[in-house]
Amino acid sequence: MDVRALRDALGRYRPLDAREAISRAALLDRLSWPSDPFDQEVGTSHVTASALVVSTRGVILHRHRLLGRWLLPGGHVDPGESIDVAVRREVLEETGLEGRHRHPPRIVHLDVHHGPRGHVHLDVTFLLAAPPDDPHPAPGESPEVAWYDVAAAVERAEPRLRAVIARVTAPVSRGDVSDFGHV
Repeated sequence: MDVRALRDALGRYRPLDAREAISRAALLDRLSWPSDPFDQEVGTSHVTASALVVSTRGVILHRHRLLGRWLLPGGHVDPGESIDVAVRREVLEETGLEGRHRHPPRIVHLDVHHGPRGHVHLDVTFLLAAPPDDPHPAPGESPEVAWYDVAAAVERAEPRLRAVIARVTAPVSRGDVSDFGHV
């Protein structure tokens, strides 16, 4: 998904609350700049990617090693990388699991928040399906990563993520994963 496709997807995305509406406006603004929206060295804000990863085991969360909070896997987009590829790479690095997009990739949440080093992250969260295997993060990543049933994930996650986890994973909590591309 290139910048133009991301801008189009965000244009179609309907925010669920005022915070998401503000986040969507900030993302669309940053995508209109002539510079690379993913570049961490341009300005104080950049677009990042995260994933709500689901399986028959529920939702995966990891304790961010710098922030100490339970978050969805995700991070920065590398130079020359598209956001939909970056989110899969981040999930693989942080969980050791191969996340799969629905087709087309589905955006499920937008959020502007402070990241490490004083940067502002303009975050786009995608829905990914993964096999229900035990996580095994890459060396240097947080070793605190686990599957949680939906209720436990909602309770443990950073407060700003709780509503999106509950809303998007409602079918998982009912045992229905057919909509998430599981085999």
